[in-house]
Amino acid sequence: MLPDHSVFADEMPNKFLNQDDLTELDIDDDKPQEACGVFGVLAADGDVAKLVYFGLFALQHRGQESAGITVYDDRGTTHTYKAMGLVAQVFTETILAELKGALAIGHNRYSTTGSSKVCNAQPIVVNTRLGDFSLAHNGNLVNATELRGEISAQGHQLESTTDSEGIAFAVAEAVEEGKDWQEAIVKALHRCQGAFSLVMAMPDAIAGARDAYGVRPLVIGKTQEGAYVLSSETCGLDIIGAEYVREVQPGELVIITIAGGIQSLQWKESTPKLCVFEMIYFARPDSVVHDESLYTYRIRIGRELAKESFVEADIVIGVPDSGIPAAIGFSRESGIPYAEGLIKNRYVGRTFIQPTQAMREAGIRMKLNTLKDVLRGKRVIVIDDSIVRGTTSRKIVRALREAGATEVHMRISSPPVTHPCFYGIDTDSQDHLIASHKSVEAITQQIEVDTLAYLSHDAMLRATLIDPTHFCTACFTGKYPIEVPDKLKRTKLMLETAAL
Repeated sequence: MLPDHSVFADEMPNKFLNQDDLTELDIDDDKPQEACGVFGVLAADGDVAKLVYFGLFALQHRGQESAGITVYDDRGTTHTYKAMGLVAQVFTETILAELKGALAIGHNRYSTTGSSKVCNAQPIVVNTRLGDFSLAHNGNLVNATELRGEISAQGHQLESTTDSEGIAFAVAEAVEEGKDWQEAIVKALHRCQGAFSLVMAMPDAIAGARDAYGVRPLVIGKTQEGAYVLSSETCGLDIIGAEYVREVQPGELVIITIAGGIQSLQWKESTPKLCVFEMIYFARPDSVVHDESLYTYRIRIGRELAKESFVEADIVIGVPDSGIPAAIGFSRESGIPYAEGLIKNRYVGRTFIQPTQAMREAGIRMKLNTLKDVLRGKRVIVIDDSIVRGTTSRKIVRALREAGATEVHMRISSPPVTHPCFYGIDTDSQDHLIASHKSVEAITQQIEVDTLAYLSHDAMLRATLIDPTHFCTACFTGKYPIEVPDKLKRTKLMLETAAL
């Protein structure tokens, strides 16, 4: 059970409570969505809630549905606040001031397993004989139903509908069997099948763990003052001035204390399979993977795209923000000038305000607008990172033509997305992925573009400059490194069909 000192947004006034009432008005609905961002800080003394807040702020792109922080005070008692909404909407100076303690973990959520409700917000806290255990999870278990069933059969009352709660109770069960923290976590990890990067906390330690394939990222940092940090990405370290130490390796568990530093255990033999979409789209361009920023990688795939699918044009533009580095790379390789033709309103989040029908018919554009004087009379190459259903691409193409573009050529800096993800990315079922049942020529007609080309699978991996077998590319190939039960595949299809 969650302890009495946890605070949910539905127990306090908060205007971002009802996620069912929140509506995105345009564009981003046709993109793959990341599951979550996780963050943790352990200091020798002082209050660290604000450090976690800023870490979550830097990781906001990984999840925008809910945010939460759990702090351990000097007695080892947990204090949790979590609510629906963006980090800056959920937390105030007053709330952060009440979260006192030198050890804390935090979470941003985008729902994959479990619906979008405040009860599914994280961190999750459970009581054990050794003290409170808290957990924040990025990823998705493919055996979530089985694990939750086992936990329920042991008499535990689950508060949420997430796979993450199953992991937390699996640790608690092992502790009650007499195991210490390390033994309990390892036993719980062996019960988990799927993708997970975890940030966990106990009364005197924080811990991080990744599945054996390392599908989702997790890194370790340290501040000049000696505080240890765990973060989904290095951009979370940068914002609080922490230095990057290293990544948590696939199949590794690290338990960190102030007295003992970083204690490492390889809990399972590793087979690295980082999600390649982290490289292409999900992670922030200023985050570092394999000793270079992802901006640099995205420039390279833009160059590869130009080599593979050059077309005569006057300007190259990118779809903000994720398409811009690849567009710059395409421009540099092709010699065609780069220009900004689409402007993104970076302050649009979720809103209660619905457009009128007349506004919808007029083509309200809250998120992207065109620069008509840049586009008028031009042959335009527009670079985007992916096409999922094709609805967004068609909107963009129509907007560019309305702005006066004489030709619109679309280039995609990834291969066609043909299969759903079961490891923590919210993608449509296969039936709803346009490239799974339409040829490039058919998609070209549907999105109303003059020409369309995708980056090849080989070029995407070649541009990483590391062993190409170290990436999961299942959404492009259908080759899942972690076996996905047929029942889970059918369930996803049924849920997607019911949502239409």
